[in-house]
Amino acid sequence: MTREHEQMRLGAFLFDYGHHYAAWRHPESTTNGAINLEFYLKSAQAAEQGKFDMVFLADSGSIPSISDLETDVSFLYPESVTLLGALAGVTQRIGLAGTASTTFNEPYNLARRFATLDHLSSGRAGWNVVTSTKESEARNFNADQLLEHGRRYERASEFLEVVNGLWDCWRDDAVVVERESGRYANPEHIHRLNHNGTHFRVEGPLNLPRSPQGRPVIIEAGTSPTGQKLAARTADVVFTACDNKEEAIAFYRQLKGQLPQYGRQADELKVMPGLMAFIGATEEEARKKEQLFNGLIQPAVGARYLSKLLNYDLSGHPIDGPLPDIPVEGNTSRAVMIIERARQSGMTIRELGLHYAVARGHLTVTGTAEHVVNVMEDWFTSRACDGFNIMQPLLPQGLEEFVREVVPLLQARGCFRTEYTGSTLREHLGLLRPAGRR
Repeated sequence: MTREHEQMRLGAFLFDYGHHYAAWRHPESTTNGAINLEFYLKSAQAAEQGKFDMVFLADSGSIPSISDLETDVSFLYPESVTLLGALAGVTQRIGLAGTASTTFNEPYNLARRFATLDHLSSGRAGWNVVTSTKESEARNFNADQLLEHGRRYERASEFLEVVNGLWDCWRDDAVVVERESGRYANPEHIHRLNHNGTHFRVEGPLNLPRSPQGRPVIIEAGTSPTGQKLAARTADVVFTACDNKEEAIAFYRQLKGQLPQYGRQADELKVMPGLMAFIGATEEEARKKEQLFNGLIQPAVGARYLSKLLNYDLSGHPIDGPLPDIPVEGNTSRAVMIIERARQSGMTIRELGLHYAVARGHLTVTGTAEHVVNVMEDWFTSRACDGFNIMQPLLPQGLEEFVREVVPLLQARGCFRTEYTGSTLREHLGLLRPAGRR
């Protein structure tokens, strides 16, 4: 199956010292990568040099266990929109996408933040919608525990409705700037939202004109059935974790098959799984690079990280024993994926800890740049994805290497752009600008 004249989408996922769990221990890592502007600046500029569609930032609102900070830096997050605002001033074309929770924000504040970013970046903003999954986050926001999974998604659905409504309160032609007459805007083209729902009451309008993209790009994870339904209705991009091509194809078909019931076409939603690449001049060199990283993961630390992903304390279970029975109902889609893999493979806690500490269940490819491109092209032409969210083990070096070694081969095969042809994130992704109110 071919995708003639189609090109894949690429995001650069910027995270900590790199996406490998032990990246901070690597001898070439920086000493303060997670909180250093220069670190993010180099990564973003490398991605823009490679003509990536966007850079992407995760975010979280808690540190579940202070004791884990002794060995685990994956809790460290600069606030995403603040950092993206800084990157907007030192980049020109690349999209700027960040994470914010619908459970621990209010629609008006969040709509205003991302609309501001879209204005300041001339139309490059994207919002990764999450509902939050950690009880520790609830305890930082005036609650004892998280809302039940279904309730979180109900709130998220209404939250998105309000945010999109606020972004549309100003018509595109509302600002007239008639200096001689003293008329700045046409009030008839600015509307109150007057939303009165189950979770939110919001009058509106937003105190900003409609932004360059109309609405910033909406990104979601959308792996669970509930998440898929929300994504099919509301998302422009879905980030997903899958390391098996056939499973990825099935997910792609299932998700895109839901679009028509919401009046949407397949190309209105881009599916981008995560990809980590260990690249070498030879396969042997790439394997040695991977082994160096993996050798930095202490087994007990890997098991603790697995506990975090599963939302379940494994400390009382033998590390070389099987995964215990862990509740699936109400757990995260990532946890369910891990539980199912353990059942199918028979992997021990030690083995699972190592496997998920490497790339958290995302696709990992080890070999020459040509081999990496072969795998990417195969997934793309097989319609397992529309592109990839690149998650290099060490940043910024790994991303610079990917841009230097892999991107030119993708371009030579016609799989990826050689130059930007648009200026907004929607244009990069091949998405239409949403029509505003009339």
